[in-house]
Amino acid sequence: MGVVKSAIGDMLMTFSWVVLSATFGLQTTEIISAAGFQGIAWAPLAITTFLIFVYVSIFTVVFGSASFNPTGNAAFYAAGVPGDTLFTLAIRLPAQAAGAAGGALAIMEFIPEKYKHMISGPSLQVDVHTGAIAETILSFGITFAALLIIIRGPRRLLAKTFLLALATICFVVAGSKYTGPAMNPAIAFGWAYMYSSHNTWDHFYVYWISSFVGALSAALVFRTIFPPHKPQQKKQKKA
Repeated sequence: MGVVKSAIGDMLMTFSWVVLSATFGLQTTEIISAAGFQGIAWAPLAITTFLIFVYVSIFTVVFGSASFNPTGNAAFYAAGVPGDTLFTLAIRLPAQAAGAAGGALAIMEFIPEKYKHMISGPSLQVDVHTGAIAETILSFGITFAALLIIIRGPRRLLAKTFLLALATICFVVAGSKYTGPAMNPAIAFGWAYMYSSHNTWDHFYVYWISSFVGALSAALVFRTIFPPHKPQQKKQKKA
């Protein structure tokens, strides 16, 4: 039952994140317009970072230990962090992909027509091999940063969340001209499903294979630098 609850939590969280993250551009534009920040170069990035920080904070409270990124789950497992097993990872991944597909379909169905041009997900902007290299590097970077912040970072949850939001926006900007970017196979799958490209080799190669290679490589490097602590066994005194 614990695995099923985790899978349901992942599906609901991924659904909600896809719906909200798809509107970050729209929300940022509306906030800039309402606050009169037009022409301020740093305003879009600062507002988007703030939105990510707020929503991740809310999701942490609402969904607890649920996750919307299968590469993140796999990376923490590979890094030696207790929690998941290969079995639970195999159950959670399809739930995350289903939640992402549902979120992409829902936002495009219910968003007003005049805003649809502002709603989009990850998409390949370069040739497939360049995209695969970019997604591998980006997934490595964001995963290593997440491991470092969550495991070795500040103790305060809000500080961790802010650093994660800052890291996320940095890698999103860096990869925007290459793959979108996704750095998350489930979310990439959701949008690919929306446009019926989820079963193509290019999608699988760039957003699944490359993302997992990058994330797992980051986990192995992190584990090499910061080996997991082994529980010490107490020596029993001989009678």
